[in-house]
Amino acid sequence: MSMSSGMGTAGAVLGDDPQDALLGDLVSFMTKDTPSVQHVLDLCVPHLREAAGLTAATVFELDSETGLLTVTARVGEPGRRDVLTAGKVFRLAAGAKPLLSGEQMAVRLRIGGQTVGVLLLTGTGLEALRPEVLAPLALHFATTLQGLAAEKQRQFVSHTTSTIRRLFEQGMAADGIEDAAGLLAVSAAEGFRTEHAAVILVDPDGTVLSAHSVGLPEGDATIAELLGRSAGESPVWQTVRDGKVALANDSATSAVRPCDLALLMKLKSFAAMPLMSAQGAVGMIMCGDSGAPREWTSRDRILADQLSVEGGLIIDSAGMRQAAQAHVAELSRQAFHDSLTGLPNRTHLIDRAERAVREAGETRDRVALMLLDLNGFKQVNDTAGHQAGDALLQQVAKRLLGAVRDGDVVSRLGGDEFAIMLTRHADEEVASVVAERICDRLRRPFAIDGAEVSIGGSVGIALYPDDATDYEALMRGADAAMYEAKRATKGHGGGYRRARAGF
Repeated sequence: MSMSSGMGTAGAVLGDDPQDALLGDLVSFMTKDTPSVQHVLDLCVPHLREAAGLTAATVFELDSETGLLTVTARVGEPGRRDVLTAGKVFRLAAGAKPLLSGEQMAVRLRIGGQTVGVLLLTGTGLEALRPEVLAPLALHFATTLQGLAAEKQRQFVSHTTSTIRRLFEQGMAADGIEDAAGLLAVSAAEGFRTEHAAVILVDPDGTVLSAHSVGLPEGDATIAELLGRSAGESPVWQTVRDGKVALANDSATSAVRPCDLALLMKLKSFAAMPLMSAQGAVGMIMCGDSGAPREWTSRDRILADQLSVEGGLIIDSAGMRQAAQAHVAELSRQAFHDSLTGLPNRTHLIDRAERAVREAGETRDRVALMLLDLNGFKQVNDTAGHQAGDALLQQVAKRLLGAVRDGDVVSRLGGDEFAIMLTRHADEEVASVVAERICDRLRRPFAIDGAEVSIGGSVGIALYPDDATDYEALMRGADAAMYEAKRATKGHGGGYRRARAGF
């Protein structure tokens, strides 16, 4: 290779022996920045071919946590038994000489008392390699592996810390569980640098409630098929629901296959992480690639464990915030709404009316306040009972809501008294049309407990700014007009009146 020829000058001064030349090139190479392991191997191969008839060489990196050997550099065609031969060095003492087996030699790569890998050489004259050459050769590979491993670890820690910190900051600000699940899907894809990621959430019975995905062309629609199905149908869910992370290098041969979610996402490999709460599994994160299988590392497992724990906390926290928000909203609703009809109460009406009057004053608009009192309600309440009276009030509320415009306010003030606030463009003509519509709808019979009930309503109208310029004055005018309408009508028919000048 051109790299070897450019670095061969140091070896030339040591003589024509290829092993001496190899040592010289290694010394020269050590003064440069840490290269890749492949660069070091490419440097050595020409000398080893000449010195020992080298035909192939592989550098394996040892994962200290799993004990697995991973190819990190290679020249020549691999053999079927390379990994087995390389692994034989671990049967020997740490300081033993290299293992020579036929045309293969396995050299343990150690530094600082720690084994970091194995150099496997294949050739026809490996026995010619001198110990004083193999020792520095092995040390150089070990040093390179250790340096690169340290850099990988630094990058991993930096990336993982950044991913978890960002997830925590954003997750703790999520408005609800669904937002938190979406953030988890994004964080998983970014954290593992995968093409796709998804998060499913389940109820206590294991039924899929929601699904969020990242990187899928069809978006969430692809995995929406899972909604309403039992997560227990998926073998991978059976694996992770007890809190265990599952990493599958090849979905086609994985023991947890078939996995509905992995298949829907067309993943060649995947990482599945449970989301746990105090009550058990509440969901699962899955991410992976659809292009090709992936060899998951011990670092990936560490990140998976962290995302699993952090994700569960974020979902729990989001759930508590969501419940708290719902509780506050319910308390607010109860404080500003009538419990029987669900309509805004007097407090809500006052707030909305004062705001409507203020805005109308700023925009030179008109508003109207109408008070309604039911005719014949007491008779229904006394003869049919309070339950029938409550049912009647609920039906009245629905008819009133159907008689006004969007943005207008229908409120129950108490008993059988209601208020209607027309919040915009409410001149006398508009108010009269709405009042007549209300009276007409109230004259129609109501079905209560299988019987027809007939009532009516009396409506009083006060206009801003024609009749009054503040809420209290509008209320007094509408109240006076309502009683005038009540006196002017007989029976249950009802009618409406506008406030008189000078009331």
